[in-house]
Amino acid sequence: MHKKTHIKIVLILLLISMFITACSKKDNDASNIDVSIGEENSIDKETNNTNEEENEEEEKIEVISSDGVPSPLSGLYVEKERLERRPVAVMFDNDPKARWQAGLSQAEIVYEFLVEAPYTRYMGIFLINEPEIIGPVRSARPYFIATLLEYDPLYVRVGGSEEAKADVKKYKVADIDGLYSGAFWRDTKKGKKAPNNLYTSMEGIRKEQDRLKYEEIGDYKSFSFYDKDTDIEGITAKDVLIKYYSKNITKYEYDSESKVYKRYKDGKLHVDEIDESPIIAKNIIIQEANTKVIDELGRLEIKVIGEGKGKYITNGKCINITWKKKSLEDKTTYYNEDGDEIKFNPGITWIQLTKPNPDIEIN
Repeated sequence: MHKKTHIKIVLILLLISMFITACSKKDNDASNIDVSIGEENSIDKETNNTNEEENEEEEKIEVISSDGVPSPLSGLYVEKERLERRPVAVMFDNDPKARWQAGLSQAEIVYEFLVEAPYTRYMGIFLINEPEIIGPVRSARPYFIATLLEYDPLYVRVGGSEEAKADVKKYKVADIDGLYSGAFWRDTKKGKKAPNNLYTSMEGIRKEQDRLKYEEIGDYKSFSFYDKDTDIEGITAKDVLIKYYSKNITKYEYDSESKVYKRYKDGKLHVDEIDESPIIAKNIIIQEANTKVIDELGRLEIKVIGEGKGKYITNGKCINITWKKKSLEDKTTYYNEDGDEIKFNPGITWIQLTKPNPDIEIN
């Protein structure tokens, strides 16, 4: 064979070999690419499945958190069984010698009323919670009864003015009086003395309810609540100061993180005696009512039946409102400036009864 011809044949064979190798490599690369794509698809599918499972888990958690039935007093969701009983209204002593109060943080609604100067008194309305200790418990006044009748509750007190005791009988209040009930005790271990140291418990109250054969369920109307936490449009209300007297001052400070108000009384953080947890409020009502002294002991008449002005405060904002209560058993209703009934945010409500044109600061 000629030398040049031999060289050509060798070059042709080398080119063929290189072509075959290149094709083989391409096929292998393609095969590898297909496998890689398959793996990526598999990973994506697993990731999607994981995300779907996480989303399902989040949805489950959300559903669980809203399980139950909203309380007619606070709008908070609880098991239905906790609502199938009668509300309890408790008179709490607020004399400086009685502080602090036990179980007050577990009330869903709390009223602060003027009594004989320079004091105020609390009335806590309970339904969903069962404090082991409640007190100190104090006496009744007629305007307490005119207010509590709209809840048809068990009324927990110790004594009262003559007019108040007459109203308890007249209006057939489901009364549990510490002067005659075995569900109360004096506690001297905390340094408190009579009459500022009388306590009871929710267990004792319910036993008295059974013993006295009071109705198990109350007949009353619910407040109106937003379905979820809602901001209102109004003036800024981060600090709320209510001066009942020069030495009787209630203050609320807004916590923007928890979106509740911490309560202060006479310059000190208001805490629950049981565990020293802060007393808080989600909603604050300032309700102005005509007030006058009616006897030489300084007892008051407070017109809680009728209508008047006030303010509603929640989530760091405040609006002007009006209130109306047509009769003893009628529900006190609060209206905005457009005449619509206001809604409350779910949570604890404090209602501050004051004289007309009260000495207050809101900023």
